[in-house]
Parts: sequence; structure tokens; C-alpha cells
Amino acid sequence: MALHSINPATGETIDTWPAMAPDAIATILDRAHVAQRAWRRTALAARTDIARRLAALLRRDVEAHARRMTLEMGKPIAQSRAEIDKCTWMAEYFADHAEAFLAPEHIATDGARSYVTFRPLGVVLAIMPWNFPYWQVLRFAVPALLAGNAVVLKHAPNVTGVALAIEALWREAGLPQDLFRAVLVDAADVDAAVGAIIAHPAVRAVTLTGSTRAGRAVAAKAGAEVKKTVLELGGSDPYVILADADVDLAASACAASRLINSGQSCIAAKRFVVVEAVRDAFTERLVGQLSAAAVGDPLRDDTDVGPLARPDLRENLHRQVTESVAAGARLLVGGTLPGGPGSFYPVTVLGDVGPGMPAYNEETFGPVAAIIAARDDAEALAIANDTAYGLGAAVFTRDVARGERIAAEELAAGSCYVNAFVKSDPRLPFGGVKQSGYGRELGLFGMREFVNVKTVWVA
Repeated sequence: MALHSINPATGETIDTWPAMAPDAIATILDRAHVAQRAWRRTALAARTDIARRLAALLRRDVEAHARRMTLEMGKPIAQSRAEIDKCTWMAEYFADHAEAFLAPEHIATDGARSYVTFRPLGVVLAIMPWNFPYWQVLRFAVPALLAGNAVVLKHAPNVTGVALAIEALWREAGLPQDLFRAVLVDAADVDAAVGAIIAHPAVRAVTLTGSTRAGRAVAAKAGAEVKKTVLELGGSDPYVILADADVDLAASACAASRLINSGQSCIAAKRFVVVEAVRDAFTERLVGQLSAAAVGDPLRDDTDVGPLARPDLRENLHRQVTESVAAGARLLVGGTLPGGPGSFYPVTVLGDVGPGMPAYNEETFGPVAAIIAARDDAEALAIANDTAYGLGAAVFTRDVARGERIAAEELAAGSCYVNAFVKSDPRLPFGGVKQSGYGRELGLFGMREFVNVKTVWVA
């Protein structure tokens, strides 16, 4: 069994690695456990120094990391650089704030002293996807390691080069050996291998970013082992354009969000719920902006949209488009498979999308926008919440106070933005509700996910 890294823009194999045998993975877990027992006693200042060195190395080698990412999963190179820059910011942010986030909280009781302290759990298994292959690993790993845990990474097999690069990065930054290790698991063996890792006594918690199907499987296994999980799953983010919206602003933000990572983002705008009064104007502007996006070689700085990461992803996206059109959606632009090499898909806009269509009910992971009409603002909000997902959402209105109330009280999602597209931020907690998962990454709440919230009471 082997793991293959294939350039999605050309179909050419970049590299191949042998999968690890079960006993080799077990040895990694055992060593991570031993390393973590010493690491938890390491001074926090020493841990934060390593996080700062990690940031400095990312800044030094941004071009090499960005190119590796683009070659393995197709992200436009400018966006790859931006991803590395964001990882640098995040690492420095947690290095600056770890002491405050992990400081004991004293609570007055009838004891002489009583307080809550935040102690590491142990070894945490991270199951991570290919679409933001540096960011999604490091946004979990930096705070988890700073909190005193060890990390074992099971990355997506098509970004194995990135997984090994991140492991080497930590080592160069000075992290003690065995505290961050990547395990190489063949896709054909993933269920059994991941199940065995979760069951291993050294593993105390699991975090997964991926599909709802994968989340269910991991949560079931971890639950049977009574181990904590954090799940960041899929999303079908609704962007609600109300009757009083600034249509130009809304179309610009919606187009930018829909094309993040060539549309392969869990928090990309996917369903555009537009009040009838502004539907024609919004549709015209959105189609114009999306049609102008440059699709092509992801290594070019002027490329807006690269290939999808794998051929099977393109096949599924095209199925969703064709089935939606067959069910009555209007194809406004795109929707035709291109010839030539690579897993490219054209920027596509569907109008008259409604319930029962894949573009309405499913997550579309690629550059496909679904426009859904609503009679009025009330119906628009009802449609926005008519989904199994609840990761991100946005509302566009000139009445900012009303927009804030809608975001805070009415949209069922983990992150709700007003007059802007949804994005993750190291300073703010990130995660979803409903079938988009549970738990949080980033910010204070993210740093405290993989700790023992321990009560200490002294007579």
C-alpha cells in the first residue's frame, strides 16, 4: 500500500510514500505518550519560544511551503502564500496569549483556596483534510502543543508531502522529537487504521476536520472509547441578501467567498438567498464578477481558480450541477466539463434553485453558486436555516443594527457575519452547529478544548 501525491492541474504523480504498518503507528503513539509526559512539565515560556520559531520559519520559507501546497492540491499560488502568512499570524498570536488563556481562574468558595486550572489531556489525534493543508493542521496543533499535549497527525493522503513538511517544520523549530508526528495511512485502510489509533490507550482525544460522514464514524468510535472529540464538518453556508442590501457590496463579497480555494472551502458562500426585489440586480452583478474569474494554472499569480483537488471531486460536483438543472435549476454560466488534463471545473452559477435539488440540499465543494429566490426577508431567513448544516452564514443589509440582530439571534450557524464574507480568525472561536459539528478551534475557546478543566479546592 502506498500514498500518492498527484498534481491536480496536470494529473502527474509528484511523489509516492509507503503506508506505515500498524506496529509502526503503535510505536509512534507510544513514543508520543512518553514525550508528552515530559512536555507537560516544560515551562510555558519554552513552549511559546518554539511557536515563535515556527512562525519565523514559515515566514522565511513561505515560497517553498506555498509551492508544495499548490502542487499537491491545486490552490492558486497567491492563496497558498496567504495561507502560510495566516499560519504565521496564528502561531504568534497563540504564543502571545497562551499564558493568559491557560492561567488558573480563582473562584471564592468556603475553602482556603479554590480555583480552576487547565492541564493537558495527553496525545491528541488530528484527522485533517487537504483543502487548507497547513492552516487546518497548525490552527489546531499550535494551541494544543502550547497547552502541553502531543499531536499525532493523520493527514489526507493526497497532501502527504505537506504533512511531512509540517513535521519537519516543528522539529526545526525545536519541538522535542515525537511530540508532533505524522502517520501515513493508505486510503483503503483508513477506517481500520484510524479506529485502531483512536482505541490506543495513549490517545486521549480526537479532532477531525472533514465530511459529516467521516465525523459520524470518528465520533462513534471515540464515543465507544469515551474519548473527547472536536468535529469541524461540512457547510452549505447561506448568504442572505435582504431587500435593502447594497447589491454591489453583496455581489462582490459573495463572489470573493464563493471562489476561495477554488470553491473548496467549508465556509465558502454556497447558497445565495436573495429577496425577489433585488434578485435580478444581484444575479447580474454576481454572474458578471464570477464570469471574470481566471481559471487556469495555479502556479500563475494571476490565476483566480485552480483545479479541484481530485478527479472524483470534479465528478461529484458535476453530478450535483447536472441533477440540479434536470430538476429545474437554470444554468446561467458554466456547467460544462472542460477538455484537457487536470481536474478543472468552470465557474458555474445556477438560478431558480429550490428544495430537492443537490445545489439546495447538499454541500457543493467547488466553484458553483446557487441562487435561491425568496419573496421577502422573512422567507429568506427561513430558507437560510433550511439546511442540515450550520457552519457559517452572512446577511447583507443597509440596516446594520438589524443585520447584527439577525446574525446574533436568527441565523443558525457557528459564525455569522454582517455585510462581509465569513472567515476564520485566530482571535475568534471557529466551529459549527447541527451537522457541521461541535467544539471550537481558535481563540480562548479553541485553546481550552484539549485540556482538563480541573477544579482544585484547598481546605
